[in-house]
Amino acid sequence: MQNEKILVLDFGGQYNQLIARRVRECNVYCEVHPYNMSIEKIKEYNPKGIIFTGGPNSVYGEDSPQCDKEIFNLGYPILGICYGCQLTAFTLGGVVEHATVSEYGKTMLNTDKTSVLFKNVKEETSVWMSHTDFVSKAPIGFKITAYTKDCPIAAMENENRKIYAVQFHPEVMHSEEGMTMLRAFVYDVCNCQGDWKMADFAQSTIEQIKAKVGKGKVLCALSGGVDSSVAAVLLSKAVGEQLTCVFVDHGLLRKNEGDEVETVFGPNGHYKLNFVRVNAQERFYEKLKGVTEPERKRKIIGEEFIRVFEEEAKKIGSVDYLVQGTIYPDVIESGLGKSATIKSHHNVGGLPSVVDFREIIEPLRLLFKDEVRKVGLELGIPEYLVYRQPFPGPGLGIRIIGEVTAEKVKIVQDADYIYREEIAKAGIDKDLGQYFAALTNMQSVGVMGDERTYDYAIALRAVMTSDFMTADWARIPYDVLDIISRRIVNEVKGVNRVLLDCTSKPPATIEFE
Repeated sequence: MQNEKILVLDFGGQYNQLIARRVRECNVYCEVHPYNMSIEKIKEYNPKGIIFTGGPNSVYGEDSPQCDKEIFNLGYPILGICYGCQLTAFTLGGVVEHATVSEYGKTMLNTDKTSVLFKNVKEETSVWMSHTDFVSKAPIGFKITAYTKDCPIAAMENENRKIYAVQFHPEVMHSEEGMTMLRAFVYDVCNCQGDWKMADFAQSTIEQIKAKVGKGKVLCALSGGVDSSVAAVLLSKAVGEQLTCVFVDHGLLRKNEGDEVETVFGPNGHYKLNFVRVNAQERFYEKLKGVTEPERKRKIIGEEFIRVFEEEAKKIGSVDYLVQGTIYPDVIESGLGKSATIKSHHNVGGLPSVVDFREIIEPLRLLFKDEVRKVGLELGIPEYLVYRQPFPGPGLGIRIIGEVTAEKVKIVQDADYIYREEIAKAGIDKDLGQYFAALTNMQSVGVMGDERTYDYAIALRAVMTSDFMTADWARIPYDVLDIISRRIVNEVKGVNRVLLDCTSKPPATIEFE
């Protein structure tokens, strides 16, 4: 990859991906790697600058994550955030102590406007703090450039060595001028030019795929969702007739979705792709029978997908490559380096260890969801497809808590259809990041037609997000919720209660399982 790059070293912070996302918003490419990335690998990566994330540990603790001290002598500009600030101070001879007064949440920061980080921000600005330790003495050669009421060293820098550190989190929205500070680091300290453009990415990816595939045959796992659709069009532009798109209807799709996907991508559709539809509903239901544990469901669905693709590849004859629409949040949540696995995505952590393809191609693996949409628009994909509601590969299998059955699938399909229909009627569908209905495993007593019922509860989920790494629950108007609730209870057999999920991510994930 020829673009200029910023490297984020992850010390276990909850905002690690958000930092990368904010840097990319500055049109500079950015990746997250484990904190113990070797000096040799860092030199090979050749970043324009390095950012240390926050983390939950005390830097002076016995098992606290530490980076190689040599990193400070490489000459790359460094920005330490929160734990990264304390690590910088501790490693270079400063003092870090437990704070008598911890700071959490919104805090007023007093800045030194002679610092390059703060030259374009107010002298007093609001930032987001989250720490129990603090830097009580800066290393020799460092200048204190910001403070708060309870934190005497809220920012420090060694301008000559291009080492900067802040105790707060500039990457979160709650830091009023955080993006201005990050932009100053990226452009004024690291001297980046901002060459990360989606048009360039699309063209260079097409060229890379052409070079990799040559005359080989390619099978694309097409779900009809945004990610796999963009991947399919990328591959189509790169290898043309060498590509076959296989759409596996696993019986876990939204209502009417199988037919809709075939209408768009099938023989008579917009793209005229080599398209194969595999109706594998019963096969997946049988594999999922009796399975309730979410990770197990994901892995079963992931493996069965691969087996179906392998079978279809044999029918086509000597397919070399499998293409998937994996995106960056999928990779991160499935576990990166020593990061925790939040959930195994069927196309990442859910893959079986042995796959009968020469290689798996994931052209969108480095992108966030909104970046994928930008690529889709660059490729000329219609807006209604690019901005289609995201849908996970395991489908309704992870929107049904507990065992998956054909009966439960129908319940959640019908409820979800009503939900989406009413959201669209209300004209708020484009305002929401993602919304769907899920079937809980809870049954409760109700009364319908003067008779006792004992049926399921449907949970409605709606979030506001741009990158899908963090999300806030959406405030849907009560009158719209009222219509949705009454329609679901009256029209969907087996449901007598509708619940609203008002939890943000984190602590929740967007999907239920």
